[in-house]
Amino acid sequence: MPPFLLPDGNNRLVALDDLLKEGPAIISFNRGHWCEYCLIELAAFREALNEFARGGAKVASIMPETHNFTSQMDHHEAFPVLSDIDNGYALNLGLAIWLGEEVRQLYLEHGLHLEKYNGNDTWFLPIPATFVVGTDGRIIDRYVDPDFRNRMEIAEILAALERRGA
Repeated sequence: MPPFLLPDGNNRLVALDDLLKEGPAIISFNRGHWCEYCLIELAAFREALNEFARGGAKVASIMPETHNFTSQMDHHEAFPVLSDIDNGYALNLGLAIWLGEEVRQLYLEHGLHLEKYNGNDTWFLPIPATFVVGTDGRIIDRYVDPDFRNRMEIAEILAALERRGA
């Protein structure tokens, strides 16, 4: 997994290496605080934190939103919610997509102003993805699906942690 250094909801920089010091990491790319499916996934992660911790794993969520919005996430006290401004890290991994003019208009009609949340008007979002990363930085398992409604199940994450011997 390529390294990153991104600010959390408290404006502290968090590196992938920091998360991997004591065990594996679960890295989740989410679209934003406004996405119901992202919130459901993060709530499930929060509920599973004790199970993840038994495998020595830590969780981090990466979103394209500014500190103003990541700091308001309920989950930022349980695990870091990191700001990937301009989707730089997601672009590096090939996970960022341009929504296009039709989707942009649809979002605006429904009051979703991504330019306000993301601090830019590029209309890029990350494809929801989850990576289970070993302490050596190698990806143990991953789930990437452009359909934002589909996410990696907690049982699959726990199975990946078990397979690595955590």
